[in-house]
Amino acid sequence: MKKNPIFSLVLFGLMLIGTAHATDAGWPRKMETSHGVVTLSQPPTRIVSTSVTVTGTLLAIDAPVIASGATTPNNRVADSQGFFHQWSAIATQRGVKRLYIGEPNAETIAGEAPDLIIISATGADSALRLYDQLSAIAPVLVVNYDDKSWQALALELGQATGHEAQAQKVVSDFDAREQSLKQRMKLPEQPVSALVFNADGKSANLWTAASSQGQMLKQLGFTLAQQPARLKRSTSQGIRKDIIQLAGENLAEGLNGQTLMLFANNDSDVERLMANPFLADLPAVQHKRVYALGSDTFRLDYYSASNLLTLLEKQFISQ
Repeated sequence: MKKNPIFSLVLFGLMLIGTAHATDAGWPRKMETSHGVVTLSQPPTRIVSTSVTVTGTLLAIDAPVIASGATTPNNRVADSQGFFHQWSAIATQRGVKRLYIGEPNAETIAGEAPDLIIISATGADSALRLYDQLSAIAPVLVVNYDDKSWQALALELGQATGHEAQAQKVVSDFDAREQSLKQRMKLPEQPVSALVFNADGKSANLWTAASSQGQMLKQLGFTLAQQPARLKRSTSQGIRKDIIQLAGENLAEGLNGQTLMLFANNDSDVERLMANPFLADLPAVQHKRVYALGSDTFRLDYYSASNLLTLLEKQFISQ
């Protein structure tokens, strides 16, 4: 049977168009995670975030997050729903539903009919123990936020959600502002210790160079103080790379920077630390080089990091 050359040409053209479309769209796509490769057949339209930490970055890249886990409500870091203050208004505007507070619930998650579930590998908001149950509901993407900047996390989530362009723009816009600030800032005495000074006045979480907080300070030209070798990383919330827990005699030893940068703390926390008799001999305390970086910096995302730039601009740029 003789083939019609025109028909063959048209068919070949359609095949090329289809191939080009699939290549351009990049779907299905495979994502490497700590729990193996996850295959996503198409861009998600109903994302459930079990990690309140990750939710802010999803909102920043305009990903279709419909519901999220939450933290303890009505405090200095969270609103009445348990959503972080820095993005709670945006979550409300977009109709993001609170699923639960603290302990994750697979049945509640399933009730939202998600087509992508995102969980964090470590931290108090990790739902990793429910991985097998959640995998029966929808593809599960496990992400780490304890070993990278919020920008790197945004780009990773952009790839997973098909919002690469939005993620790239958010990161590029922020990086440009950050570099501009870096050139204009007069840094305090270096090196610095970055920490969260806890309410009990007896302990702190020291941010490491791997943490989002530590990486942002380095991006701005700060030098992190070398951590004493004998201090151990916390394992109470999984093996975390972002914090070292300090308590007792380790508190003063671990805060060895010439300047102290207090994340998730305000001016009253600076006063508490300065008045602590066990920390009175620290050079940073003696020379009054202790700075509060705002209550919303407990977790960094586009929103809280942008607020931090504004605060640093006020503190370290001479008017």
